[in-house]
Amino acid sequence: MRKNNQTNTLIKCSVIAGDFVVLNAVLAAFLAWHPRVGGWRLEQIRLFILICNIAMAVSQWHNHTIIHKRVVSGGEVLQRTVFLTMTQAVLAYLLMKWVDLRIPVGWVLLEQGTVCFILILILRLTERTAIKWYRQRGGNSRTITFVGSDPGMLSVYHLLINDPTTGYKIIGYYADKKIKDNSESADENYKQHPKLEWLGTTQFLIDHLEQSDQLKMGDDLYVCLPIKETDFIQRLSLFCDQHMIKFYYIPISAESLQLHLQRESFSDVEVYTTHKSLLQYPQNRIVKRLFDIVASALMLALVGLFMPFIALIIKRQSPGPLFFRQLRTGLDGKPFMIYKFRSMHINKEADSRQATENDARKFPFGNFLRKTSIDELPQLWNVLKGDMSIVGPRPHMLSHTEMYTQLIDKYPVRHIVKPGITGWSQVTGFRGETKELWQMEERVRRDIWYIEHWNIWLDLRIIRRTFLALFKHDKNAY
Repeated sequence: MRKNNQTNTLIKCSVIAGDFVVLNAVLAAFLAWHPRVGGWRLEQIRLFILICNIAMAVSQWHNHTIIHKRVVSGGEVLQRTVFLTMTQAVLAYLLMKWVDLRIPVGWVLLEQGTVCFILILILRLTERTAIKWYRQRGGNSRTITFVGSDPGMLSVYHLLINDPTTGYKIIGYYADKKIKDNSESADENYKQHPKLEWLGTTQFLIDHLEQSDQLKMGDDLYVCLPIKETDFIQRLSLFCDQHMIKFYYIPISAESLQLHLQRESFSDVEVYTTHKSLLQYPQNRIVKRLFDIVASALMLALVGLFMPFIALIIKRQSPGPLFFRQLRTGLDGKPFMIYKFRSMHINKEADSRQATENDARKFPFGNFLRKTSIDELPQLWNVLKGDMSIVGPRPHMLSHTEMYTQLIDKYPVRHIVKPGITGWSQVTGFRGETKELWQMEERVRRDIWYIEHWNIWLDLRIIRRTFLALFKHDKNAY
C-alpha cells in the first residue's frame, strides 16, 4: 500500500511538473517571437513570468490532478484541463492588473491560455495512456478482497476486471454462500475472466480476524453486507485501520432494490439519489450549450445554401408549406414547437400517427429527405433557440408522451434534459417507428443511460456515429 501511495505521489508530482514545463516553454516562445511583447522592458518580462507561474500554482492547488486515479473518463480529463488553464489565465490577468504592470497583456494571456490548454491536454492524454500501459503490465497494481455476495459487489467486481488498465487484481471473496457462476449474469466480455475465488464464510473471517496471517487480504477491502451486520462491518473497518488496508463499503440496497443510485452530500451526511447527471452542474450545461450554439450556427449557414433547392422540389411535389411544425415534449415536460422539412402531404393524422415504412402520406422527395435525415436539419433552429440540443433523447408527440407515460414507469425521466436531434437510442439501433411497447421501453432505458453517463466525449461519439450512419442504409430510416 505504501509503495502504491509513493508511486501515485510521484505520478502527481510529475504531472504538475510537466504542466509548469509546458507553461514556461510557451512563455519563452511568446516572449521570443510574439509581436505584442517586442517593447517590454526586462523587469516587466520577469514580473510577467513570475505572475504566470504563481497563477499556475494557485490553479494547480484549486484543480487537483486526477490523472493518477484508476478510473478516469476522457470527459473528466478535458474538463479539468479547461478549468486549469482558464483559471491560470484569468488569475494571471487579474494579478497583472492589480500590480499595474503597465503593458497590454489581455490578448497575450488569451493566446497563452489557448496554447497551454492544447498542449497540456495532449500531455494529459499521453500521461494517461502511459499510466494505463504501465498498470496493464502489472505496475502500480492494487489487490482487492471482497466480503459479501450481493449483486452490488458483483457489479463492482465486473467493473474492475473488465478494464485491466486500472491495475486491480482480485484475490477473492468471503461470503456465507458461494456464487454459483459469476459469469452467468454478465455479458460475453466478463466470461473471459477467471471466476471469483471463494475464500471462506463470513464466520471463518470473524474467527480469524485476530490471526490475520491465515486470511487472504489485499490492499483494499470492499464490504457489501446488510446494515444489520453493523457490528461486523465496524470490526472489519477497525481491522483495516490496524493493518493499513483501505476500507470500502458498497451500499447493499442499491442493487437489491434494482435502483441506479448515486451519492450526494449534505455537509457530512451522505445520501443517495437516482438519475444523477453531470448536466446538473452549471459548468457542464454551459459547455454543452456553447457547443450547441457554435455547431448549430455553422450548420445552419451551410443548410441555408441548399434551402432554395429543397424548397423548390418540395413545392413542386406537394403543395403546402416548406416546413412541418408540431408541438413536441421538451425539457421538464414543457411543449415546444419543432421544425422539420415537410416530407408528407398535408394530412389530419400528423399529430397522432407515426410514419411507417410504406406510408402513403409521404411524397417521393419527402421519402428521400426522411431516409437521409435531411428533414431533421431545421431543428438546428430549435437548437440555436435553446429548445433542443444537438444530442439528447428524441422529442415525441404530445399524444405519445401522454400515452407512454401511462405505459412505461420511467418514461418522464427522459425529460430532465433537453431533447436532441440525435441520441444514444438512435445510434444504437432504436430510431424510427416503435411498433411494439418493448421497443419504446428499450429506447427509454437507453435515453436514461445517456442522461446518467453524459459527458462531452459521449456527445461527440454519438455525433460521429450519426454521420457515419448517413452513408449506410438504415432499415429504420423511413
